[in-house]
Amino acid sequence: MAKTVTAEELRTMLLDGGELALLDVREEGEFSESHLLFASSLPLSRLEFGIDALVPRRGTRIVLCDDGSGLAERAAGKLAGFGYDDVAVLDGGTGAWEREGNVLFSGIYVPSKAFGEYVEETCHTPNITAPELKARLDAGDDLVVLDSRPMDEFRRMNIPTAIDVPGAELAYRVHDIAPSPDTTVVVNCAGRTRSIIGAQSLIKAGVPNRVMALRNGTMGWELAGFELERGNERPPPEVTPEGLARAQESAARVAASRGVETIDRKTLDTWRGEADRRALFLLDVRGVDEYEAGHLAGSRPIPGGQLVQTTDAVIGIRNARAVLIDDTGVRATMTAAWLVEMGWPEVAVYRLDPEADEIETGAWEPVVPGLEEAAARSVGADELAAGLADGTMAAVDLGGSRAYLAGHVPGAAFALRSRLDGALEKLPAADTVVLISSDGRLARLAAAGRGGGFAYLEGGTEAWTAAGMPLAEGEESMLDGTDDVWLRPYDRGGDVAQAMNAYLEWELQLVEQVEADGTARFRRFDG
Repeated sequence: MAKTVTAEELRTMLLDGGELALLDVREEGEFSESHLLFASSLPLSRLEFGIDALVPRRGTRIVLCDDGSGLAERAAGKLAGFGYDDVAVLDGGTGAWEREGNVLFSGIYVPSKAFGEYVEETCHTPNITAPELKARLDAGDDLVVLDSRPMDEFRRMNIPTAIDVPGAELAYRVHDIAPSPDTTVVVNCAGRTRSIIGAQSLIKAGVPNRVMALRNGTMGWELAGFELERGNERPPPEVTPEGLARAQESAARVAASRGVETIDRKTLDTWRGEADRRALFLLDVRGVDEYEAGHLAGSRPIPGGQLVQTTDAVIGIRNARAVLIDDTGVRATMTAAWLVEMGWPEVAVYRLDPEADEIETGAWEPVVPGLEEAAARSVGADELAAGLADGTMAAVDLGGSRAYLAGHVPGAAFALRSRLDGALEKLPAADTVVLISSDGRLARLAAAGRGGGFAYLEGGTEAWTAAGMPLAEGEESMLDGTDDVWLRPYDRGGDVAQAMNAYLEWELQLVEQVEADGTARFRRFDG
């Protein structure tokens, strides 16, 4: 039996200043309906794939929560097997938290979203409406639109003429995009908060231009009846020496005003040596391409603007140390300054030195505890195809509802790993049940320990398609619901305009909710 904590005890933990990982182990869709403010979403169905990155220190104080369904107890058992030795379950789950008079939140990335609204409220960030921006663009005014989202989101839709300049890149690149102080700079995102944070970043950096956030972002543009462009890739120009010098001057002023420290290699090595007692996150805030070309050994990529917007999904331990890394100091400093204002107690910048640092190349791969020990029979694509054809095999895809709907092995049913036992009761009889996931790893973990009647597809759906096998699309055989994902307003069926308006209203009421919750420690700085 896992040990438990009461809602009152958990509230004390949230306020005591110590390290704490608060993990909600329900599916993301369930989590988004109702959860604690500082809970990180880590579904039991994918626990192994997120726990090491989210909670790297095995001695961390961890509290698991659900809605009383028993998932937290199951997760506690797994974590104990991975070496986590201070794990408790919130007694009574989210319901008990609410019954004690505490606040529950809907949505995802709530601490960051709420912080963005707090910034606008306290800093009075200038903004421009979609009709006003459209009129100025039509008039040919001296104006640039900078989209603060990652390229994959920009590619999906963008304001006409916009340039993609994600988050922390804004203060780094703006001097080359808008060298004249007479050029107005408008920052947008899909909704509100990244526009606000982006615009306020430039104001905080002291750029001489007039800077405004596009009120309600691309949603506001569409709701005003204007057309968005789609399928574009419009990156910013390269940073010039002159632009870099100006950006570093700005970053230095921000660092001084927010108390952001740049540490040397000796301090970094000291902190690394203390990581078994004090949790440490090494986060590279440059672009992913830059990270993969060469990064500090042991660091993870998380472009700065996205870190500010997704802190709960990246730094799973409250009050942990965070070291933000880049090559010039600008992006890391601007990001660190925001984390300081969000209430993170120990944030520092580290300047990457390719000549002195241990440099690795390539993509980041998460540590997956338990994977190497997971013993299960594997089958190849040809064997599975034959088994499905003659009825000796049945297949269950565990790779997520969105991926299943987009393309799955023909004849495979869909289920979530955390509910697999219930789904198997609905499956037609077969000699072998073959579990499938995108690359086979999750399916291997799920098949391990289930006996000879189970196997997994080696290499997963990726190997199936690489072998030239066809995919089926849509709801062929759904044995489970689609609550494993939170859908953006424009991904939902039905009245999209209504969903957009509801989302924007949700953002606007977050500050009041956070104040009622009382566990946030946002800080206000002048300038």
